[in-house]
Amino acid sequence: MGNSYAGQLKSARFEEALHNSIEASLRSSSGDPQPIFTQLYLEPEPYPGNVEDIKPKADLHGGEPPGNELMNGHSSNDPEELEEDDDSDSSSPPLPYLQAPAPDGCCTLDGFCQAGKDLRLVSIATEPIEVPAGFELVGAKSPSVPEHILVCAVDRRFLPDENGKNALLGFSGNCVGCGEKGFRYFTEFSNHINLKLSTQPKKQKHLKYYLVKNSQGALCKGPLICWKVSVVPLCSSSDCKSRQISSSASTSKPSSSSSHSSKENGGASGHSSSTFSFSVDVGCGNRRVCVIRSMKAKGNQMTTQGKGGCEGCREMVSGICILKSILFLLPDSPPTRTTQMSSVFFGSQDLGRDCSFLKPLSSTSGNKTLPIVPTALRVNGPMNCLVDGRPPLLSPSQVSLGPQGPAYRTPDLGDSPASSAMNSGPPKKRHRSWHPNSLVPVPPTAVPVPAIRPIVCSPGAVLGMSSPQPPVAGVIQPQPVTAGETVIVPDNLLNSSGVRPVILIGHGTLPYFYGNVGDIVVSPLLVSCYKSSQLTEKTLETLGLNSSQLLCVETMILLTLQYLARLGLVQIPLREELEQIVLKAMLCCPRGPAISPSQLPWLARLEASVSGGSVQVVVTHNSLGEGISESLRSLSDGPHHQKCLPTYVVIICASKMSGNEFCVLVLGKYQARALAEGMLTTNEFLKEISYELITGKVSILASHFKTTSLGDNLDKQLVRYQRRWKGQVIQPFQGDVTDHIHSQEAAGMSPPSERAELLSKLFQIYPTQLSVARSLLSQVCSIADSGTQNLDLGRFCKVDFLVLVPPSHILVHQTAQRIRQSGVLVDLGIEDVCSAHQKSDKYVVRLDGEVHAKMEAFMRKVKQNPYTLFVLIHDNSHVDLTRGVFLGYDLQHTGQLAQQIALSGSVCHGELQGLADRVVNCQEVLDAMNLLVLQVSCFPYTLQTHQSRISIHNEVHWPSGESLQGEQPPNELLYFGLRDYSSSLQWGVASPILRCDDAFEKMVHTLLERHPHLHSMVIRSYLLIQQYTEAMMALTSSPSLRDHITPETLAMVEDLINAPGREGSQGRGHMLLVRVPSLQLAMLARERLEDVRDKLGLQLCFAVLLGSPATELNLQKNFTNRLKAWRGCENEDWVPHTYEDLEGLPCIVILTGKDPLGETFPRSLKYSDLRLIDSSYLTRTALEQEVGLACTHVTMGVVHEPKKAMAPRESDGEKATTGLNDGDELERPQSNGSAATRTSGSLAENGVSSSDIADSFQRPSTSTCPPEGAITSDMGTAAQGFKQECDSVESQLSSNPSKASKAPPSLYSSSSSSSPSSSSTQRPSQSTQCVREPKPTRVSPRTVIMSRAAYSLLAGESGSQLSSFSLLPHADVAWSSPLRPLVTHNLQGEERSMYYREWTIARQHHADYEAPSVPHPRRMLLSGPPQVGKTGAYLQFLRILFRMLIRLLEVDVYDEEEEEEEETSEVTTLVKTQLPDIEEVRKLPFDPYPRDPKFRKASPVYTDKRSKCLKDFKQEGESHTPDKRVTKSIRLSRFAAHNAFHHCEQCHHYCEAGPATQLSECTFHAFTFCSSMLGEEVQLQFVIPKAKEQHFVFSQQGSHLESMRLPLVSTKDPDRLKSPIFTPTTGRQEHGLLNIYHAMEGATHLHILVVKQFEMPLYRKYWPNHILLVLPAVFNNTGVGAARFMIKELSYHNLELERNRLEEQGVKRQDVWPFIVMMDDSCVLWNSHQPADSSETSDGTNVSLKMVLQHMENTPKISLYAMCGTRRWSSSLARKSPSHPFSRCHLHDLVMLNVDLTQNVHYDLNRYSCEEVDFNLRVNSSGLLLCRFNYFSLMKKHIPVGGNKDFLVKPKLVDMGNPTSISPPQYVCAPDSEQTLLDAPAQFLLERFLQSCSHRLFPKAVRNRSNPVLSIDSYLNISPEISVCYINSRPHSTNLNHQGLLFSGLLLYLCDSFVVSGLLKKFRFLKGATLCVICQDRSSLRQTIVRLELEDEWQFRLRDEFQTANCSDDRPLYFLTGRHV
Repeated sequence: MGNSYAGQLKSARFEEALHNSIEASLRSSSGDPQPIFTQLYLEPEPYPGNVEDIKPKADLHGGEPPGNELMNGHSSNDPEELEEDDDSDSSSPPLPYLQAPAPDGCCTLDGFCQAGKDLRLVSIATEPIEVPAGFELVGAKSPSVPEHILVCAVDRRFLPDENGKNALLGFSGNCVGCGEKGFRYFTEFSNHINLKLSTQPKKQKHLKYYLVKNSQGALCKGPLICWKVSVVPLCSSSDCKSRQISSSASTSKPSSSSSHSSKENGGASGHSSSTFSFSVDVGCGNRRVCVIRSMKAKGNQMTTQGKGGCEGCREMVSGICILKSILFLLPDSPPTRTTQMSSVFFGSQDLGRDCSFLKPLSSTSGNKTLPIVPTALRVNGPMNCLVDGRPPLLSPSQVSLGPQGPAYRTPDLGDSPASSAMNSGPPKKRHRSWHPNSLVPVPPTAVPVPAIRPIVCSPGAVLGMSSPQPPVAGVIQPQPVTAGETVIVPDNLLNSSGVRPVILIGHGTLPYFYGNVGDIVVSPLLVSCYKSSQLTEKTLETLGLNSSQLLCVETMILLTLQYLARLGLVQIPLREELEQIVLKAMLCCPRGPAISPSQLPWLARLEASVSGGSVQVVVTHNSLGEGISESLRSLSDGPHHQKCLPTYVVIICASKMSGNEFCVLVLGKYQARALAEGMLTTNEFLKEISYELITGKVSILASHFKTTSLGDNLDKQLVRYQRRWKGQVIQPFQGDVTDHIHSQEAAGMSPPSERAELLSKLFQIYPTQLSVARSLLSQVCSIADSGTQNLDLGRFCKVDFLVLVPPSHILVHQTAQRIRQSGVLVDLGIEDVCSAHQKSDKYVVRLDGEVHAKMEAFMRKVKQNPYTLFVLIHDNSHVDLTRGVFLGYDLQHTGQLAQQIALSGSVCHGELQGLADRVVNCQEVLDAMNLLVLQVSCFPYTLQTHQSRISIHNEVHWPSGESLQGEQPPNELLYFGLRDYSSSLQWGVASPILRCDDAFEKMVHTLLERHPHLHSMVIRSYLLIQQYTEAMMALTSSPSLRDHITPETLAMVEDLINAPGREGSQGRGHMLLVRVPSLQLAMLARERLEDVRDKLGLQLCFAVLLGSPATELNLQKNFTNRLKAWRGCENEDWVPHTYEDLEGLPCIVILTGKDPLGETFPRSLKYSDLRLIDSSYLTRTALEQEVGLACTHVTMGVVHEPKKAMAPRESDGEKATTGLNDGDELERPQSNGSAATRTSGSLAENGVSSSDIADSFQRPSTSTCPPEGAITSDMGTAAQGFKQECDSVESQLSSNPSKASKAPPSLYSSSSSSSPSSSSTQRPSQSTQCVREPKPTRVSPRTVIMSRAAYSLLAGESGSQLSSFSLLPHADVAWSSPLRPLVTHNLQGEERSMYYREWTIARQHHADYEAPSVPHPRRMLLSGPPQVGKTGAYLQFLRILFRMLIRLLEVDVYDEEEEEEEETSEVTTLVKTQLPDIEEVRKLPFDPYPRDPKFRKASPVYTDKRSKCLKDFKQEGESHTPDKRVTKSIRLSRFAAHNAFHHCEQCHHYCEAGPATQLSECTFHAFTFCSSMLGEEVQLQFVIPKAKEQHFVFSQQGSHLESMRLPLVSTKDPDRLKSPIFTPTTGRQEHGLLNIYHAMEGATHLHILVVKQFEMPLYRKYWPNHILLVLPAVFNNTGVGAARFMIKELSYHNLELERNRLEEQGVKRQDVWPFIVMMDDSCVLWNSHQPADSSETSDGTNVSLKMVLQHMENTPKISLYAMCGTRRWSSSLARKSPSHPFSRCHLHDLVMLNVDLTQNVHYDLNRYSCEEVDFNLRVNSSGLLLCRFNYFSLMKKHIPVGGNKDFLVKPKLVDMGNPTSISPPQYVCAPDSEQTLLDAPAQFLLERFLQSCSHRLFPKAVRNRSNPVLSIDSYLNISPEISVCYINSRPHSTNLNHQGLLFSGLLLYLCDSFVVSGLLKKFRFLKGATLCVICQDRSSLRQTIVRLELEDEWQFRLRDEFQTANCSDDRPLYFLTGRHV
């Protein structure tokens, strides 16, 4: 175990000594262990026991301190080494070998001898070497240079013969380098040749091969030296390098090589001394490590404690069996022996969630047994031991491990200790003792091989355990194995047959595999298809099945055969495809006919016969092992069989004992390789490729490509061509490929430019992006409204953000550029215009090792700013969703961890595993209440598992395209996505945009057969490099090569080289993107292509760039200068940072990295070469993200023209129209070189573009302005750019251009010049330059060239195989059930998410694996197709989120100027004073005219003074459309009143309920009084919370409410308000501004809400701490007049009660405070407009309601005022000072009312409107004083809901078939008529009728100010066109002087007994004046006419009687009209 002891605590020494002792006992042939204390204190010799048997640990796992990668470890898998490995491993610490230091001056270089001579075979293979007689040349292996063989000459006598015998002990050898002879000790010799061993040198271990000469006479590696009878190696697929991750886990480098010539292993893994570890290669070449912890000695038996499980195992693609081998060193019985046992079990992730357990194997009597075959672990249960990737429990109570020696039988229980086996043959050197009498001869039937055993059992035999048992120590017993269950894998199987067979597990038990197991692969790919018996009842029900429809094994076998027989030659079996076949079979033909065992073989052969020999059936009767053995044997027999190899062999075991079992042996070379490679994860195959390149395994392939296809030496030809042109190069642009000029001249050339081009940037939002941003915003609002208190939007006033992106430098620059150009930093107010440009980088963070510091700073900001809402945007969040190592870590820890990972070298291709999880899911982020997490992804499937952290309700999906499209013009841009590429295959065009290069695939197949050891991607890469190389040569120097290049490659390279030279191109060309996932291969490709390009003189024609996430773009200076010239860029330091910056540059970009990370490519990208993306990419995300690189926006006509020929298809869910990608304007330049330009199509597109690069090379006349800055029409006229009002109604333009004509002219300007006014409205952070374009161009989709495997999956719908959307969605998830419904391409958005959430689960290494069961409330997901514009959408979301928060802090208040009264000279201006003087106020005239803007539709009141701007009557007649009242948005101050949505720390106790019990703590109290007005008793109900009871007086029993406490007039308390505040409210329980805590500055006050009875529960729910006054049920349909009436009646009655109560306490009656405040529920803010010292007035300052009311309460002689109030605010008040500090006029909205003085003046309880004007006129005419404080103003909020809005007037009996709208003239009818009766209160109908139709009643009064209508005792609104003169009939009342005034009409409304005929005779009327008398019923109408003697002066007709259109039950009002005579 190498150096794993390093770094351990010294205190562990005792344990180590104990382990040493145990190990020594095990190795010793005597049973006496060395005393522990002797070891501890006496330091005996360091090699106790049988030293020869000890395999030094460093050979297995060279240990270094954790975190360092080891390069010099060595792990051997050779046959003779294997036994050594097995003999030596234990849990003991390493036994160090102290090598003597080399003498001074000696060479110590690896591979050289101490004399400095090279001994490496590769160096001296062809040199003559003198070999003395009797000596042999052999190859030695040095652990420090494992890839080399060192040549030595050794005396033949000391080497074994071919039987492994007769080698003399000792050594004799010579050094072939320096010639030194006579080395007598191998130790001495090993020092000389610098083997640098950390273990005891042994010739058996380090002398490996005989060296022989090949046909050319060169020395090469020959056969192995057979040191003893070798066991067949357990792992011959050995090229495994393990890389250490932690001290107890080793992850290995996979390999696919198995030949003996490449079995050199470098291993490195450190282990603690209490753990030992073994690694084994499985067939896929992927080493796994299993660890058994804490082995302890218990007597003479070894027990295992703890658990054995796989550590460091990365889960493979769905359903991969993880092959693990656990090698034990276990004692049998004393004396202890060294024993060997290897066992293998298979695991898969696709079982249910319960772990399956391992159970001891019972020996079956009667079977033929091999007593000497080692036992293996056996699972009587499902075929898998790993559940969801979890390691199984290997507790000894369930595991039985037998100690076995190779080729010796297991002792029976009765055997004596001496009868147990030992190695036969002579004793090894330095054995302490050897007991010949204990030998047992080896039976001839023995199979001397170690076992490797896949454990597979029938699904029926599932072992169930109630609960996992704790591990207990158990004795490990030997178990026999039946003979038919063993399979020996032939040697050199891969070399001889050229194929590594893959065994697909079927149904039943697979055998043990022995021998060359590295040459086979066991795959569980299809095993889940056969597990339908494990489906739950619920799943079966979902699938429409029942348990009787499950298929039997025989039917499964036939279905599998049928499926395999119909697969194409280049198709591989797909799990999902077979699953759908099985599901269909169940649905159509359940069970089917029973198949007898005799029928099955011939039915199976019949099925196979249709395959044309590609499928064969082998039937056996004992076990599957027989068939597998036979097939493998015939395969290895030699080349003559290869020609007729079947692709699949289906092996069926028709056993009577165990029923039918089967498996599939895949022998097709392509299929077997594809399946084996498909089992590796992306990380694993990238490591495998790295390893093949590092170890030189590719050298044979590389040498093949050193010649051209014509057989010439490639390099020589290139050099010859380079010399021919002597420093001249091909002209870079505007020339032909044959034009050569001098390189210096070419370098100085700059691209031609017809005119100066300006750089313009514009970032605009397209309608689709705006709609997505709004969806995100509404999602945030719904989180806030959910009532769970997870997000309180009311407390935030700022927005800040951070964008996390995958570790790609280019992506960081790209995102920062978007942020910069969008102006979002300025709009959010977090940066100013100057700093925003420099600081945009701060807001984008790469998920790499430095993320922790930036996240720490961000989280600090989050904590320090609780009133800022932070948004953490995790872009491309599907990348690296593996679990972080530490859970519950702090961010600082993460940083240290990231650095450790970086040091340890486990960063796979620039990726830090699990970093995203540790950042986004850390506890700090989850807990922050002011942090939203938005995960953005184009492939969100891995975020949508059963364990997803995101609620499905918090997902926002990009809208599908066709729902948005409408009729768009053919030059409109629309998104062209993945589904469009698939459907484009049906267009039937000659040159499809999605292609498979068949010629390339044929070449690949040929090479794959020649190089079976190499990964196919390596082969594809080398071929691709050669293709591009020869294409360049064919176009420049060697035209004869054209026939050897695929047409696709030639066309791409020709376009690349020739496009810049075409006329009008200005040197611009195309980009060609080549995807090479492996970094090493990509670097190789870049280096090779650059070299070839330069030698061919093309170095100035196009650039070759390596696009690696880990590095910045590196572009040659001459190309950078060219880009700068196109851009008109003056900045010398400018270099391209993003791919978009390369717009127009001809270049090849070799894009490397495990995944594409979301970078956007320029419009000039024309080709995307994905020929390396093959069958390793068999998950939906892996495949689609590669094709996603080419997705873009294209001209609609390009797509629709070919579609016209097709039948109409269903809508494609992934087309997102009209939103350009984040800067991806994506034009494909035309190859004909026409000087066309592009347009962004419809003006309705305000798409996101952040590209600041040059436009397409085809636009000679325009600058680099992106298309959004130059939106043109077909005529080529420049149109006006948008004013970006993102959340205004005006910008919600439809993306349908046909609506453009209806849009406002400011948005759709067809003039050829931009309107300057709208440009100036642009935000300062955005430029609005527009450039005129000559004519639009067509933007075509990019061409994608694919491998055959990927192409067939994308062609899904048209091809025979499944489409990519049916594949497993991501490698990190697994299907939750073997069968599930089919996915269709129509499954989009939420439906798709629901599907994946139901049918997929996270694997063990997935970040969501242990996610909480409840999704996180503040986490959202935005998903949309690749390159569609998601960045623009989320930046826009931030902007409108901020605006919404500001809007939450703002309110719309009415801003309408009051009509000013005309100044009159006789009124003296009062001295400006704070408080009114009652005498001065009395001198002021009363203004009866209602000047408030809310009365602008009310009738003016006649006055003898005229207004300055009296209303102009409308000449065109009354308009029925209500005018929108003017509002202004005002920021709330700290004194504002709030609605129910406001929450803050200060006032939560004021409005929010405490515990749930609080509602029941309110008490209900009836309050009864007699109303003089109503003439009856009234009962009101109070709801009083406990906390508010102090405001009331209760009876002594405490139950009866007696009165509401009132203060005294003399009370002076600055913290208390005297007047109770009453707020009548209806329909506004949420929106009414009923929280006046802040408005009152927290002062004590009494606030009572007056509500209707039916609304009481709602108001109680929202305002549990408020006192409610509940009106009687009869008032449920009344208007606000009734509420005001009841408030005043109650208050007067209460005043009397309080006077009586306080009088008893000696208080004078007049000292009790008589005022109440009546305030509307929409009063929001109050202002003070105190004049400054100068004549100017100061702008109004916000003051509190408390201050306003206390100011009024402090007025001198306040009791003499009847009413006090304030004026209404308007913005004009800031401009001019009020003309008077006080005035006598109408008061409303907020009134302080003296209920004592106004005792006899009542509100009209029937009224719905204008009740305040009516009351004010009555109060004034009663001689009472009204005073308005003009220096205070009141702001009223516009609340669109609730309040005293109109009733919905509808018919009483609704006719459903004929619903008609009812107009005001229908509100009245003739009595007893058949007219439709209405369901509305009579008073309401009357008021609305008079308001709308009074011109019919009073025709003479219309627009006649001089002759008003006389209205007695009431004011009614009879339309704004008719003036009213109010007269009070009461005696002693104050009325207008009406002498000489002629009235045009008389209105008598419910007149009382004060109106008498004598009063009416005082007034004079015009001739033809009209009368209207309104009464409660017909009889009182008649009585009134008689009583008032109206018939004397007025003429009545029978037909002039009317009633409101109610039924008699609703008590209609009656009125009669007449004419004056």
